[in-house]
Amino acid sequence: MIRVLLADDHAAIRAGLRLMLEQAPDIAVVGEAADGAVALRQASALRPDVVLMDIRMPGTDGISATRSITAAGLADVLILTTFDLDEYVFGALRAGAAGFLLKSVEPADLIAAVRHVAAGDGVIAPSLTRRLLATFATGDPSPPPAAAALDTLTAREREILAALGRGLSNADLAAELSITEATAKTHVSRVLTKLGCTSRVQAAILAKETGLA
Repeated sequence: MIRVLLADDHAAIRAGLRLMLEQAPDIAVVGEAADGAVALRQASALRPDVVLMDIRMPGTDGISATRSITAAGLADVLILTTFDLDEYVFGALRAGAAGFLLKSVEPADLIAAVRHVAAGDGVIAPSLTRRLLATFATGDPSPPPAAAALDTLTAREREILAALGRGLSNADLAAELSITEATAKTHVSRVLTKLGCTSRVQAAILAKETGLA
């Protein structure tokens, strides 16, 4: 069972998300939060698998809450917001979010995204993918903070990082490298630890910025 925490300042939206997600037999909503501070406390107390996080909330915003939750290893965070501003997209991904979706997402796609994130994969709204690639192509003005850590990676780990930069899932990695999915997941975990990344999306950004992918 995938345990989900909902963080959104609108009660009606939380109710709708709960109804939507609990149609899936393998998903259970274990808690709700109306702001980022409460989301952090709930994540610490409930230890959900995935936090479905809005960005604009009173008090502690979703990006700050995401940074705290992922840094503490409390849960994976999937951003679900109305706003697709670049500052929000990159801010959330750099804060450690495992994915970024818009609230216009179809119910089936949201359920699939929650499952992907819970399985350790990353998810980005299709409408944002081209913009992300364009940003990588032109060069992100902010420096990659973990670039120096690339020197600590083995040749296989660099290969794993490059694959993350191309958006490969654990299953894709296993097929491409002729290894088991469990081994792929272990390699990804080691790469994230060495780079100080809290999500594979962060690692993918680093791979793009440093020219590995």
